[in-house]
Amino acid sequence: MDKNTSLQIEKEVMEHIKEHQKNKKLAASEIGDLFASYLGDSLFACVFEHHLQVVEDDEIKDFIRYAFDIAKKHLNMIEGIYTQENIPVPVGFGEQDVRKDAPPLFSDMYMVFYITEMSRAGLQTYGSALSSSSRHDIVDYFDMCIQDTLSTYKKGIYLLLSKGMDIMPPSIPYPKKVDFIDNQSFITILAGKYRPLTAIEIKHLQVNLNTNTLGRAMMTAFSQIASSDKLRKYFQEGASLAERQIKQLGEVLMSESLPAPKLMDAHISDSTTSPFSDKLLLYHTSLSNGIGIKNYGTAVSEIMRHDIHAQFAMLTGEIAKYGNKGMKILIDHGWLEEPPTAADRNKLSKKSPSSTKR
Repeated sequence: MDKNTSLQIEKEVMEHIKEHQKNKKLAASEIGDLFASYLGDSLFACVFEHHLQVVEDDEIKDFIRYAFDIAKKHLNMIEGIYTQENIPVPVGFGEQDVRKDAPPLFSDMYMVFYITEMSRAGLQTYGSALSSSSRHDIVDYFDMCIQDTLSTYKKGIYLLLSKGMDIMPPSIPYPKKVDFIDNQSFITILAGKYRPLTAIEIKHLQVNLNTNTLGRAMMTAFSQIASSDKLRKYFQEGASLAERQIKQLGEVLMSESLPAPKLMDAHISDSTTSPFSDKLLLYHTSLSNGIGIKNYGTAVSEIMRHDIHAQFAMLTGEIAKYGNKGMKILIDHGWLEEPPTAADRNKLSKKSPSSTKR
């Protein structure tokens, strides 16, 4: 079969799928992922909008503009899907959540690090969304999101390197031969010692160190600008939590004579004027907590040393407890937008017959 024939068959198959799915309703997973994506992109659009107003480096400004344009494109496309399906567009975040005259809160370099790490998390999120989608237009949408996010991540990594900042895991010697594990000590302790870290374990330690380094700086900055003592204390607690986790994860790397990343306190300004609403600050914290938990969960599924398993489980629990406290604050303030949910059959069954008469 030649290439043209293969492409023609593929085209016909896609047309058949589109025709078959013309009146197909969105699945629960698709509705949920679109909702979460809309809130996330509307938040990022606000953050990028502020940084575009205060960034000084032209190269970094172009990078932020690139990320901002992608977030706006995603929002417009999701709004189109909602309109087509007669679903109300979420409130999310907008002009009411950004103060345009606020001074910089972070350095230009922090913003590159921030966008790169958010892109890393986005690749996982969109991959999960795509893998649980089936309607052709939603599959196409999340496929596009993955490509956009991958492009942003690559630009961020190269820009950080060009500016002298390397956030990738440290190097280890190349293997010299193929070998097989023949001792239980590979996954547990023997004679009071653990075996050296594997390359995958180093990767996950670095990823979670990056996440906590970003989070500590973010929580420190948020504690400077929040409008109430309650929120300032909550963000200070988050900064302390991230600092403890950085110390514990860093000690594991340093025990193997591997470098741990530096803190980013120097990249936070001394501004106490908030560029963002308290609602945005708190929801962003909730979003970051979710990323941290997801990172640890992925790590636990791939690492082999029992002590790191136990450590990651403990750290996950700490984040979950902290995140639950923030969720309660969001609800108390009426800031938590309710995600799409299944019908409450118990509630519906309690309605009196007269209430359903027309």
